[in-house]
Amino acid sequence: MTAALRMLAYGITADYMDEYLRIEESTALKSLKKFVKAIVVIYSDKYLRSPNNDDISRLLAVGESRDFPRMLGSIDCMYWKWKNCLTALSGMYTGHIHEPTIILEVVVSYDLWIWHAFFGLLGSHNGINVLEQSPVLSQPKPPL
Repeated sequence: MTAALRMLAYGITADYMDEYLRIEESTALKSLKKFVKAIVVIYSDKYLRSPNNDDISRLLAVGESRDFPRMLGSIDCMYWKWKNCLTALSGMYTGHIHEPTIILEVVVSYDLWIWHAFFGLLGSHNGINVLEQSPVLSQPKPPL
């Protein structure tokens, strides 16, 4: 558990766990996979899914009551500094901040339910570029 949490929290590689916790790389990776699978099993029914019709009705009703008609949630883009970015990738993930960053786009409802996340874009982007590439606003393509 400690190995899995450290790898996720600090972006540490599995082979570093051998030096830090005396856990083999294969054991650390197995622990991480089990941890992630457990999180998905526990939280996927409520949190790790797209909104259904009931959710949409509830979110629209709350938006209407707060004078934001037809609003499902707030969308935002965030830039996370990627402290442990591999040197070989750092140029592709460096933009206007001049340090490697990962861009995270999320849609959040009033009760902090994140029902859309899109991250990991390469290069120098702003919020508009991210929205253009994001699946949240994409229109279905008409049949040919």
